Amino acid sequence: MAKNIQSLERAAAMLRLLAGGERRLGLSDIASSLGLAKGTAHGILRTLQHEGFVEQDGASGRYQLGAELLRLGNSYLDVHELRARALVWTDDLARSSGESAHLGVLHQQGVLIVHHVFRPDDSRQVLEVGAMQPLHSTALGKVLAAYDPVAHTEAVEAERKPFTPRTVTDLEEFESVLSLTRARGWADDVEETWEGVAAVAAPIHDRRRMPVGAVAVTGAVERVCSGGELRPELVAAVRDCARAVSRDLGAGRF
Repeated sequence: MAKNIQSLERAAAMLRLLAGGERRLGLSDIASSLGLAKGTAHGILRTLQHEGFVEQDGASGRYQLGAELLRLGNSYLDVHELRARALVWTDDLARSSGESAHLGVLHQQGVLIVHHVFRPDDSRQVLEVGAMQPLHSTALGKVLAAYDPVAHTEAVEAERKPFTPRTVTDLEEFESVLSLTRARGWADDVEETWEGVAAVAAPIHDRRRMPVGAVAVTGAVERVCSGGELRPELVAAVRDCARAVSRDLGAGRF
């Protein structure tokens, strides 16, 4: 079997390190975090900087991700058929629900957010495209785990970390949640991942009737829920959105 190229592995690890922080990192920080000699780390950083994947702050000398990564990321998302098909429908979903809409796909034992429509108000919000969410506690993750065999295996075999007292971690109980999700066609997350936040999600299928992603509405519990239950009109809106995207992908009627 062919061996991996060590320099590329180190460069990838470096990019992940820079992506995971909220501040710029110095050469010493990067080298020590990755267990590399300063000379080795500097050589990789210099190459990444030359290609535009890393930028160096002139004043502090610290490093951060470069604009070329954003260009490549946007290029990936632009050609991603699921996102392209879902743009109009998720915009409509956010507008009609008054809440944020998220589009997620299975990626590296989690849910990758590939599209995020802001809540249509004047509140300050952070774009979550590129963020990862857990499979076992989020509405998006539970939908994927319920319908996608690969996602199911990953959710079952992984550690189901308790994020709040409401997070389901027991395997038998988790399987029951997935069975309920399949039976009703949607999943919820009421303060299972974040305190005070609730979400509802539904699956998206392609022309082969295979699950390729999920769409969700997310917002404050007091807005998304009523009387301790998810607002039925939000559930219906999310399911309608998922069906519309599925139809655009060639899945036909569900």
